[in-house]
Amino acid sequence: MKLTRKLVLARAKASDLESVKKLNCWGSNLVDISIFTEIPNIEVLTLSANKISSLEHISQCHNLTELYLRKNNICNISELYYLKPLTRLRVLWLSENPCCGPDSQKFRLTVLRNLPNLQKLDNQAVTEEELSRALEEGEEITAPPLWEGTGNGVPLFPEEQSLTDQSMDTENDPLNFSMEETNKIREQLGMKPLTRDKFPSFTSPKVVRPTLGKKNNVLNAVLLLLKDLDAESLEVVRKTAENRLHTLQRKEAQLDIQEVFKQ
Repeated sequence: MKLTRKLVLARAKASDLESVKKLNCWGSNLVDISIFTEIPNIEVLTLSANKISSLEHISQCHNLTELYLRKNNICNISELYYLKPLTRLRVLWLSENPCCGPDSQKFRLTVLRNLPNLQKLDNQAVTEEELSRALEEGEEITAPPLWEGTGNGVPLFPEEQSLTDQSMDTENDPLNFSMEETNKIREQLGMKPLTRDKFPSFTSPKVVRPTLGKKNNVLNAVLLLLKDLDAESLEVVRKTAENRLHTLQRKEAQLDIQEVFKQ
């Protein structure tokens, strides 16, 4: 579900977006929260129990002091990058998201390393001792996430994200699926395996052009999986694809700038 201007004004009982200071959207089945780029003056925001996977659109809410995000689909710990400009943020509730992971201590110290102005995290007061430990043991996040998560509920920390990105450029690309690998993924997702006659031959010139090679293998595998996904899963795929495209466009723009300076 997309949070619209009309819904925001109705919930906040406000006449315009700039006057909205508090908003409660608990359990509203939200996925798209791009409207927050138009609500710069909001101070208290409750978005718990939704399906939000990215915090990018909250990065412009510079007056935000309290943010409640419990029980969402935030997989990548690097989403904290979008909260770093919010210097007035004092209360953050992020528990029960995939990014919290099994190591709650590492997660907490990483959050405090990047958001040292917090006074309360996940309903627990932040101590001076924790802030000191965070400087030594927490992971510093210096870039936005490359994608919205690992897709299996496992949190992705910065150093893991870097290694994963590098591995995608090798010949052992984990997305370069064979029929056996594709069926393994389908089994994990609770789908029926594909039979040989329903699996396209990646080496056939009718299916794959030689000039595209591995990219077509990836595309075919993805398209096969898409056919069995429901609306909710497809929405996650759409959001992930948009963020990946945004990252690639940003990299291309950086390369263009570097070329200009070389000249």
